[in-house]
Parts: sequence; structure tokens; C-alpha cells
Amino acid sequence: MTILGIDPGSNSTGYGIITSDQTNGFSCIEYGVIRAQEKAEPWQRLKKIYDEILQLCHRFLPDQVALEDIFYGHNIQSALKLGQARGVAIIAAINAGAEIAAYSPREVKLALTGYGAASKEQVQKMVRELLRMGEPATPLDASDALAVALCHAQRYWTLLKTNYKS
Repeated sequence: MTILGIDPGSNSTGYGIITSDQTNGFSCIEYGVIRAQEKAEPWQRLKKIYDEILQLCHRFLPDQVALEDIFYGHNIQSALKLGQARGVAIIAAINAGAEIAAYSPREVKLALTGYGAASKEQVQKMVRELLRMGEPATPLDASDALAVALCHAQRYWTLLKTNYKS
């Protein structure tokens, strides 16, 4: 199964593509960051996210797309911008025919490190170990996207095994 993980952001959207099998074997295919020009208008940034996510979906044909849910902070403007970036990423994935899943940052951290308040660096270290990477995935947005994909793979196979036994 191929999974595209997305860590949405209005300035920097991380992505990571992994493959996973029923034995929790994981492989990293590609990761990176979608960056909009600093002086671009908000709708131009959103279009860039949409276009690049759609292109990734057409190129890698993910079976599933997993996104990080919005972190509930105190800055409403930041939350709105993040929600817009997340929305265009979801629409791009849906238009490419992928199934969608979403996880809170706490769920992702818990799935990878066993600790829901783990630091980004702790998550990055576990991503490196689980994907048997020589170097850690950078920047952290890309590492976070790979973490979301790994979280989804673990949840997906666990749920499948649980449903198979019942």
C-alpha cells in the first residue's frame, strides 16, 4: 500500500510518500516540502499546494492520503490559514481518487514515540528508525509528513487485523 502523508501549512506544506505492508514493513519513497513564494497572494499559495499535491497523487498513485489535523491554538488567523491549506490538500487528494484519513498531532506522536507530547526532534528520530533512513528527513515539515503516513499505516494494518479476527 502506498501512503501520502501531508503536514499542511500556508507557508510550508510537508509531504512524504511511503509504502507499507501487513508486516509493518515500511519504505520511504520520497519526501519534501511545498513552498510558496513569500510575496505570493494567499490564493496563489493555496493553488500551489493544490497543484503540487495533485501532481504527487498522479505521480505516485497513493492508495491512502493521511493528513495532520489542525492544531488548536490561540491565533485564529493562523488556524484559518492552516485550515485553508489543509482543505486544498484534501480536495486535491479526493480529485485524484485517494482515500483520506486525518490524525491529531498528539495521535501521530503517540503512535511513533509512545508519548503524545514528544518533540519534533523525537518524532524525526523515530521516522528515521522506522524507515531505516541513513540521515533524518529534513526539514521538520517533511519529517512530520512521513510521521503522519507511518501513523496511518500502523493504524490501518492494526484495524484490518482486528476486523479480520472478529
